[in-house]
Amino acid sequence: MIPEAQIETIGGRRVLFAMAAEPEYGPALRARIRPVMTGVGPIEAGIATAYALSACVARDRLPDLVVSLGSAGSAVLEQGEVYQASSVSWRDMDASALGFPKGVTPLLDLPAELPLPTPIPGIPAARLSSGANVVSGEAYRAIDADMVDMETFAVLRACQRFQIPLLGLRGISDGASELRRYDDWTALLPHLDGRLAEALDRLADLLQEPA
Repeated sequence: MIPEAQIETIGGRRVLFAMAAEPEYGPALRARIRPVMTGVGPIEAGIATAYALSACVARDRLPDLVVSLGSAGSAVLEQGEVYQASSVSWRDMDASALGFPKGVTPLLDLPAELPLPTPIPGIPAARLSSGANVVSGEAYRAIDADMVDMETFAVLRACQRFQIPLLGLRGISDGASELRRYDDWTALLPHLDGRLAEALDRLADLLQEPA
């Protein structure tokens, strides 16, 4: 069971935060939230989010909103900037040999690209692609999205099972040049910790406004 304290109450709204990895969870975010740490990749993210939400059902305390946040790669967006995900797709899904469009899950009535809300003023929006691979260099050319991560699509599918809206916040940590080592991903994470914290402060202000 996830601890009760992991659900934050902001402006009367219950919010569950989800992050993939400890290196993304710096001091600024630690001062604000206690997220579910899902692990890296769509399988771990889907399992952890579904488990967390099931635990919330067991205590009759589902969140009103889930926020997936962390780092992302992009070859076209500003490095070190934070974006709201306006949509998310699953780049691994390819059943085109059976006649399904690439990105569409067979026998599931969903489009390849799923829209997400972008309610936070002042934070730009961008299209997001989730998948199990780390994208680098020329691989970006094959992806129909502005930025890439490994978890948000899976978190969204878990949220849809419980009819809970998802907000995606991603800070661009890499993508301007080829990834060659672990530090190429982590170098900007301390900066993004502060930028993501600022985005959460804006979200808190928004949620505290009268309906």
